[in-house]
Amino acid sequence: MKKSIPIFALSLLMAFTVSCVNKKADSSDIKLVTADEMKQIIELEDVQVVDVRTAFEFEAIRVKSAQNIDFNSPTFDKDIQKLDKSKPVVLYCKGGGRSAKCAKKLKDAGFEKIYDLEGGLSKWEHSKILNIEKKS
Repeated sequence: MKKSIPIFALSLLMAFTVSCVNKKADSSDIKLVTADEMKQIIELEDVQVVDVRTAFEFEAIRVKSAQNIDFNSPTFDKDIQKLDKSKPVVLYCKGGGRSAKCAKKLKDAGFEKIYDLEGGLSKWEHSKILNIEKKS
């Protein structure tokens, strides 16, 4: 009985370690970035900046270099196939929820490098870090 407790504890520790490693490996192609990091990525890499909000939201305010692919559009899956899977993609939405879901879809579709703006546009729109266009 005394020998079974350390063996059980060791087994539990190993199972926990392996499950954590697998979770990290699964999310390694999707990187959550700050506005500063997003700005650097846009300036230094040949990236595709994608706003996954609605066309109405996109027209009101957007990152200057972004293209709009509405995550809730019925043609979303077809629209993302027009992107280059070998080029990095930077995603954003209003609060981060839609872009996170989109990032998972892009990963499943075979995209190699995916960045997701932490907190979405609403967190960073007043920071003056990103090159943002607003409809007057």
